[in-house]
Amino acid sequence: MNRFAAFAVALASTALVAAPTSAQRDFSQVEVTAEEIATGVAVLFGAGGNIGVSHGDDATVIIDDQFAPLSGKIEAAIASLGASPVKYVVNTHWHFDHTGGNEHFGGTGATIFAHDNVRIRMAEGGMAAGNNTPPAPDIALPVVTYGQGMRFHLNDDTINLMFLGGGHTDGDSVVFWENKNIVHMGDLYFNIPGYPFIDTNSGGSVYNAMDSLDLVIAMIDDKTKVIPGHGPMSNKAELVAYRAMIGEAVQRVEAESASEGATLERVIAAKLLDDIDRGEGGFIDADAFVTAIWNSMNE
Repeated sequence: MNRFAAFAVALASTALVAAPTSAQRDFSQVEVTAEEIATGVAVLFGAGGNIGVSHGDDATVIIDDQFAPLSGKIEAAIASLGASPVKYVVNTHWHFDHTGGNEHFGGTGATIFAHDNVRIRMAEGGMAAGNNTPPAPDIALPVVTYGQGMRFHLNDDTINLMFLGGGHTDGDSVVFWENKNIVHMGDLYFNIPGYPFIDTNSGGSVYNAMDSLDLVIAMIDDKTKVIPGHGPMSNKAELVAYRAMIGEAVQRVEAESASEGATLERVIAAKLLDDIDRGEGGFIDADAFVTAIWNSMNE
């Protein structure tokens, strides 16, 4: 089984659009595993968004925290790295499969960081990834928020939290480790079968996503280790191909939408993406992606 097939199998327990709430799902069989990608940097894979970990003499920082029932397993995986308990949490965006552990880690004394819009959306609640999400309790809300970004200077690195314009939502951050040449993309990058998820209900836009991806691609090099929001570790070449696929899809939808009498239903019926092979399964099918492009065009 190749790495994409393995992650496709795992989607049965991690699909974020199909699952109504984490409270209705069984996480008892989920295994949280750690992959060290550099000295003091690891990725945790489980259910939900990939978790980046920076650990060392100064503090342990995690990027996203998956679902609430997995917090104990996440702590165990972090301890297996020889890391101290979590001191800082960064949320790449507000979706529940990336922020579900906030209440637990906030309760243990960790400080939570995120873009301004993440706190706003978590505090208000609403539609997130196709689910009606209730307002988060105060302990789960980001305590430190920013408009454009901020930096951590710890663990022998400078870790940059950067808002580049969003795209998946209106609050997406990417996280760069300067010295170790690593970037965590959050859900601006899905390295799994299926199409990109643009959550227009959460302020997402395919055009903002393309702009954000272009900025990241310009900042990284062929040696950069790329952590996607979902799926196995990646690199610049794969990220460039992902961005090109999105651009091609947008061009096709734009062209079809420019024809006389175009409607969303007609554009979907044209099956414009049938020759773009994104594999089997995934969170988002071609029709949903075309719909997101159409909504982005007409927002």
